[in-house]
Amino acid sequence: MTAAKKATPAAIAVLRQATALFPKRNKTSDGLLPSAAHRVQSPDSDHNTGFAADLTHDKDGGVDCAEIYTKLKEDPRVKYLIFKGRIWSSKRGDRAYTGSNMHNKHLHISINETCGRLVTPWFGWLGQPKRINKIKSAVKPLPKKEIK
Repeated sequence: MTAAKKATPAAIAVLRQATALFPKRNKTSDGLLPSAAHRVQSPDSDHNTGFAADLTHDKDGGVDCAEIYTKLKEDPRVKYLIFKGRIWSSKRGDRAYTGSNMHNKHLHISINETCGRLVTPWFGWLGQPKRINKIKSAVKPLPKKEIK
């Protein structure tokens, strides 16, 4: 299987929206596309197709993946969720996860194939991001070097 070169807009939105809500959150275990080793170990992973996101659990930074795991069960875009040794899908419900990575440091969110372009809020119950400052910037051209 050839891995996707780019994650779907919905998967990208998960991480961008979490960062907008919690700009200082830890991102150590965030992920979208798989490594070569992951593709070999998990050939059926939705990371391979760009339809998955890993969100770092950082309760102190505002990202409580236990709460998000519970709340996202209501989101029709979600194919399945994995967190702290549990897996949930609308087809099979909540049960023990038996994979090699218990997902203790991040929440895995797999997205239904028909929802890859949907970027509506993933964390609506948390409200809208606060606008801190609007930064203005300008690009200044570099000085031209004289060619001798």
